[in-house]
Amino acid sequence: MYTIKALAKLAGITPRTLHFYDEIGLLKPSQVGDNGYRYYGEEAVLRLQQILLFRKMDVPLETIMSLMAHPDFDALAALAEHRKALLLRIDQLNTLVQTVDETMAFLKGERTMSTNQLFHGLSDEQQAEYEKEAMQKYDPEVVKVSNQMWNKLSEADKQRIADEGNQVYADLAAAMPAGASSPQAQAGVEHWRKHLNYFWQPNQEQLLGLAHMYNDDQRFKANIDKVAPGLAEFMREAIRIYVEKLK
Repeated sequence: MYTIKALAKLAGITPRTLHFYDEIGLLKPSQVGDNGYRYYGEEAVLRLQQILLFRKMDVPLETIMSLMAHPDFDALAALAEHRKALLLRIDQLNTLVQTVDETMAFLKGERTMSTNQLFHGLSDEQQAEYEKEAMQKYDPEVVKVSNQMWNKLSEADKQRIADEGNQVYADLAAAMPAGASSPQAQAGVEHWRKHLNYFWQPNQEQLLGLAHMYNDDQRFKANIDKVAPGLAEFMREAIRIYVEKLK
């Protein structure tokens, strides 16, 4: 059995977090002593691991509660899914590390790189997967339709869209010195909005949601800022201005 303090230290979280999980019914202690102390056994420890794995995948607490409260919830199957997601993330990070290494060599004059290679790991197809996550916050049916649209495209069309997506972010990065409200930046946002139509057609509220997610979600921010440091924050402001003008 672990005390709340011991378990918090083991898991790298605060006792307050465990208190909160108890309050919302997400993780109850295995037993409570006569002195009011909470104690956690193996089952509770494993449940906490599941919760923290879901949190590492940026799953909202409300969703975690719903998933783990379901009578068909399978801890082993959930771990298998976590493993798949982590391996995918490792692959993506390894690709980005390779791109950074190659770009450094390029800047040192040690090798040449094509424009496509500069954006390897930041491909539009990968971006599409992230966009689908955003869409799930609004309408799961949109995700289904988007998948169908993407799968119907030829490889040549997918490559063309990927190249266009790379150019969208490159143009927005080039507009940064002019400011988020500049005609150059606003034209870049307009191009970005039209590019989204390959996958879905967000309304004004959803455009703002994407703008905030680009900067607040560390996966989006890391990828976008690889194009140019600060680009995610710049896009958030430029998109906000763009939407304001649409109203």
